[in-house]
Amino acid sequence: MASIRVISTSTICAASNKEPNLRIHLTTWDLELLLQDGIQKGLVFYKPKPDHENLIHHLQTSLSRTLDFFLPLAGRLATIENVDETTSFFLDCNNSGAEFVHAVADGVSVSDIIQQTYVPDLMVNSFFSLNGIRNYEGTSKPLLGVQFTELVDGVFIGCSINHAALDGTSFWHFFNSWSEISRGFDSLSKPPILQRWFLRDTDYPIPIPFFKNEQLIHSKVVPLPPLQQRVFHFTAESIAKLKAKANASIGAEKISSLQALLSHLWLSAVRSKRLDPDQETSFRIIIGVRSRLQPPLPQQYLGNAIQGADMTMKAGEVLEQGLGYVALQMNKTVAMHTEEKLRSYLECWRENPKFAIETHDSLPRNCFLASSSPRYNVYGNDFGCGRPIAVRSGPANKFDGKMTIFPGLKEGSVDIEACLSPETLQGFGLWKTRPLGRVSIKRTRRSHGVK
Repeated sequence: MASIRVISTSTICAASNKEPNLRIHLTTWDLELLLQDGIQKGLVFYKPKPDHENLIHHLQTSLSRTLDFFLPLAGRLATIENVDETTSFFLDCNNSGAEFVHAVADGVSVSDIIQQTYVPDLMVNSFFSLNGIRNYEGTSKPLLGVQFTELVDGVFIGCSINHAALDGTSFWHFFNSWSEISRGFDSLSKPPILQRWFLRDTDYPIPIPFFKNEQLIHSKVVPLPPLQQRVFHFTAESIAKLKAKANASIGAEKISSLQALLSHLWLSAVRSKRLDPDQETSFRIIIGVRSRLQPPLPQQYLGNAIQGADMTMKAGEVLEQGLGYVALQMNKTVAMHTEEKLRSYLECWRENPKFAIETHDSLPRNCFLASSSPRYNVYGNDFGCGRPIAVRSGPANKFDGKMTIFPGLKEGSVDIEACLSPETLQGFGLWKTRPLGRVSIKRTRRSHGVK
């Protein structure tokens, strides 16, 4: 049985707190994520040569300095109760601080995490803090939680960030910036842009009608069915072959590498589930929209700028038409998300707010969702213990059909962390591995540090 010992929990605040009264109002893209969990991603490193205690202090100090640039992550969500019984949310940059956890995973080695057929969920989940916290709870919980977990021959740095504060692009921008400061940079190569983007003529803070925290707290939570996760590795050569096959079958060079890869996974999952040909299956891609606006939003924009692109087909159609056809429908669906369509969506949401929640009980049956991107700078992060050797995600927003996209360790390769039912994974031609025992969590000391 893996044992996770929490050695200490500290509060890390921005070093200078130059703008203590800064308020950042949430956009439509931010607000619609209030019912979801945060973003949780972590990196695996081999054990650093320096003493780990020095590394922990270095990480805490560099994190404090990084928060000077990312002030919202040291703050909290705050609400305004309006006279018309609506509620508005904003980021209060009050420097209440981020959470930093130091933990030890007794007897756990790097190979236990990255060399098993299936991701050891119980173990990896315990490498993240702020588990089970929904975004709206950022009014009282930290918006950023970092956990440094010592392994026998390595370390795991897990990062949990409130999704109402930022998206995947901003998440890795923060991670990359923290890495720069850790390596001795006095300033950032790409400082974040804190000003939020709103539709013209938008009155903000945006009021949300009938929004009651009591309703959220007592909203129905359905237990997850048994799920397993596996990381599928695709080399640059195998992806190129899929892309060539997809484009050849439609007689045009329209399909991107990622569209071909995701279509291949959709086909494999539908086949493995043995769906009735008349059953519907859906695939949702979370796309970044910074470049789709005019003028484009810079990549350093700190916040959410994402949109879901949905496709629904009958299982028989997916299997009969094949890779090229499915990839072409994916290409067309993504291309439909023009600036005009994005603005129309935001205007409609403002009139009739709907909150996204991606769980197995809220999404259509046989739905698959792909998030994250192979373009993120994952393996360039060095905090003083060398470059990472693997990336894993935490338990947030997991359901049967969730696929998380990461760049592979080797340039041009892609890793897909697939969360599926055991039966579906077996249908992929995989074999069962012995499940890990239950993880116990012991707390030995609590401290409040770097202020």
